[in-house]
Amino acid sequence: MMPCTWPTTLFFLIWLCNDVASKRNHTLKPRVVLPENYVKEMRPPARKGQPVIVEFSIYVVDVNSINVEDMDFRVDMFIRQTWSESRLQLPEDIFEEGDDHVTLPPEFFDNLWHPDPYFLNSKVTEIAELTHKFSSVTLYRNQTVRYSARMHAIIACQMEFQLYPMDIQSCPIYIESFSYSNQKVRFRWSEAGVTINPELKLLQYHIGQPLRLEETNGYMIDKDGNYSRLVVYFRFERQIGHHLIQTFAPSSLVVMLSWFSFWLDLDAIPGRVTLLVTCMLTLVTMFTGLRADIPPVAYVKALDLWMAGCMMFVFAALGEFVVVKVLDKQYQMNKNKAQESMPRIIPVRLNGDKGSCGTIAAWEGSGVRCRKVDITSPTSPAAATPAVHPTPSATTPHVVGVERRQSILQVAWLDADTGQERVLWREIDKLSRVVFPALFLLFVTMYWPVLLLKTKASS
Repeated sequence: MMPCTWPTTLFFLIWLCNDVASKRNHTLKPRVVLPENYVKEMRPPARKGQPVIVEFSIYVVDVNSINVEDMDFRVDMFIRQTWSESRLQLPEDIFEEGDDHVTLPPEFFDNLWHPDPYFLNSKVTEIAELTHKFSSVTLYRNQTVRYSARMHAIIACQMEFQLYPMDIQSCPIYIESFSYSNQKVRFRWSEAGVTINPELKLLQYHIGQPLRLEETNGYMIDKDGNYSRLVVYFRFERQIGHHLIQTFAPSSLVVMLSWFSFWLDLDAIPGRVTLLVTCMLTLVTMFTGLRADIPPVAYVKALDLWMAGCMMFVFAALGEFVVVKVLDKQYQMNKNKAQESMPRIIPVRLNGDKGSCGTIAAWEGSGVRCRKVDITSPTSPAAATPAVHPTPSATTPHVVGVERRQSILQVAWLDADTGQERVLWREIDKLSRVVFPALFLLFVTMYWPVLLLKTKASS
């Protein structure tokens, strides 16, 4: 061990005395500024009949999350309270030269009278309390006390989802005095008011500006009195970009994909049915996943209308296929009946007992009819044109048209201009290629302007 020299020992004693003195002064300062008859349970004196004014300001550091399922949001912020305490005795030696304030340890706050604000709509009381972990107490020459503390709170918010996913949530924070009525303590916003961290960014929301600040008096039934209350409204505006990419664009493409079935012939029944059913299942799966992001509410949301519209168009395309298939079946049935009922005429020469004569034998079913014809006559069928077996294609349109006139709905007819046969189910498919896109375009042009107008009105 090295021997202790006299200068070293003297320096050590001086340092130890200064350290003890500084600690002694540090602990004595609170005793100096508080008078002997100070009672912290009594509020500071004010003018007769006037309450103590406590000014508040908030600096929002971060909004951690906005939970739509639990309908709340988490916020980190600095709370600053300022009030006048005329009972304090502030000697000049506690202030440094050129300063008009002094910062004392947070423990000094327990020796002072202080207001008792609490967050009325906070879900977790323990988290929302002002603690001394990150806090400071500042005393000013004019006997003003300022207490600052950082806190984390979970705030309940009654959200509305009628315009989801273009909804705008207005979430308030209520700060109220717990023990002192508005006749004793009055809360009000300072000039700073509420400030939001300019670097704050949220995933799906944008914190709209400006914030609305209010000073009200709330009647508390359990305490039978009016209490001073401060209200700040946060405006969370949902950004539509995420849903445009993940919801509206894919669902629109699926609806357009279902229109391809109108170009497929009825012979491709498996392909046409598979296409439409796949589109329907895709929309159902897509919208089922979206419903998990928001709570099940009892009213209709804007996204529900879009979902219902898209599914209705795909379902209508599937219904159109069923209709044209039934019409095609009816058309084929009538066509077969016409072919079976068509008479078959063939030329036959029969030798009778009284000589040979030109006859034409016509079979209708199993019966045979014979009639005489004059082969030399120019007006006879045999002489005018050779008797041949008529083809079904030459007589089918006319016969089918006759059959259609006997039914309520004509599934085929002859075009008066071209003379060609037109089938009803083919005409429906051609018309659907134009009608379905036009109706969907009308739905889109009505949906978005109405939604934007309602969103603007709600803001």
